Amino acid sequence: MSQMANKGDSSCISMQQEPLSPAAQLFHAPRLSCCIVALMGFKTSIDPIAIKEGLSRTLIKHPRFSCKLVTDQAKKMKWERTIVNVEDHIVAPKLEDIEFPGDQFVEDYITHLTTIPMDLSKPLWEFHILNVKTSDAESVGVFRIHHSMGDGASLISLLLACSRKTSDPLALPTVPTQKRAASGTNSGGVENDVEHFGGLGFALGDHDTTTPLRGAAPAPPAGSRELKHKRIVYRIVSLDDMKQTINDVATGMVQAGLSRYLDMKYGENKKNKDQEGRTNTNLPKAIRLRAVIAINLRPTGGIQALADLMAKESTAKWGWGNWAGGILLPFTIALRDNPLDYLLSAKAKTDRKIKQSLECIVTFHVAAALVHSVVRNTTLIFSNVVGPVEEISFCGHPLAFLSPAVYGQTQPLIIHLQSYNNKMMIVLAVDPDVIPDPHRLCDFIQESLKNMKDAVLDKGSDAV
Repeated sequence: MSQMANKGDSSCISMQQEPLSPAAQLFHAPRLSCCIVALMGFKTSIDPIAIKEGLSRTLIKHPRFSCKLVTDQAKKMKWERTIVNVEDHIVAPKLEDIEFPGDQFVEDYITHLTTIPMDLSKPLWEFHILNVKTSDAESVGVFRIHHSMGDGASLISLLLACSRKTSDPLALPTVPTQKRAASGTNSGGVENDVEHFGGLGFALGDHDTTTPLRGAAPAPPAGSRELKHKRIVYRIVSLDDMKQTINDVATGMVQAGLSRYLDMKYGENKKNKDQEGRTNTNLPKAIRLRAVIAINLRPTGGIQALADLMAKESTAKWGWGNWAGGILLPFTIALRDNPLDYLLSAKAKTDRKIKQSLECIVTFHVAAALVHSVVRNTTLIFSNVVGPVEEISFCGHPLAFLSPAVYGQTQPLIIHLQSYNNKMMIVLAVDPDVIPDPHRLCDFIQESLKNMKDAVLDKGSDAV
């Protein structure tokens, strides 16, 4: 594959010396060097030539993906246009004697990948070809993209814009739109904003309870750029099990799963210390546990605009970059007799936080000032992204699943949900020194969803 340079003059001029946004700079901080990894399970083996040709036609024609990071004499970071050699971004390790299923190999490969810094001499993206069969796919592709290139929603949208429907190779994927209620329009909106901003300020000065989910793992030395390895695991469930309000069900099942996992871990500690046995719960009476909920602030419908941008090699006004805000959502950690109590609790909290608060807008504009304190003082990051409703193909390869995750943050736990073709991927990125059994945590979250579904079926459609 020969070297390729983009020919769009307007793109080249606009991106020649573009300064990094404050959010993009943030993702290059020593203790927050974040990358996004997207696991793409395929139904066929991966053809490296088809991948290279497909990326040459699409991805590298996006202005940001043909720019590298440079530092000027004033030590300011900028994006600089460069010539892209697609082969430099394709990694195809030789795989021998991998037993089926290769799930553990893929998991270990990605864990090792989280410890390797990205090469700053070229655009900050790469695609790893793992032609190894797993329980869920015939092969696995791993996209690794530095978070400074864009937020999770924009990068997933870009991958989808490079894809087509398997049933119609000329058609872009169909992604349902999500309506977002206007902030602060409900009764009590102003009071809620005061309350929520106060909670945001509280996060800067106080921290969550130290639990088996949060731990007390030592932070890297000041100024260190050593990457703390993360283990990324996923679970696939049916989207039919979440046909109520997906955001509420997602938050409810995660809250229930975390509660059951912590109850188990505290029970193990009691047993190990020869303390009193389990009664109805092993949980302490008061646990402060908050999640940073990532909120996409970008208007929907960007896949077509991105496809047009790459086709025309132009600078379409799509609002590229990091356009995500966040809210702090307290999770109630407790065991409930009725699984639907978790759903009702989640609905009440998310309605007030997302629909009646300006918090996510404020955090977007002051993210650089807040993020270090918020991340340091909270337990996890939680996000939920809507994907295609039908099967899609990437560079001619039918996709079995899509599981994106983030690593590089100091928090020991990130939970990400990604829908695709009537499936929901539950993806965990964990610090294994704090959470050594992430598959067990996945079990609890999956089982909590089943319990909620069974409770709805038992009580009928009017249960929630």
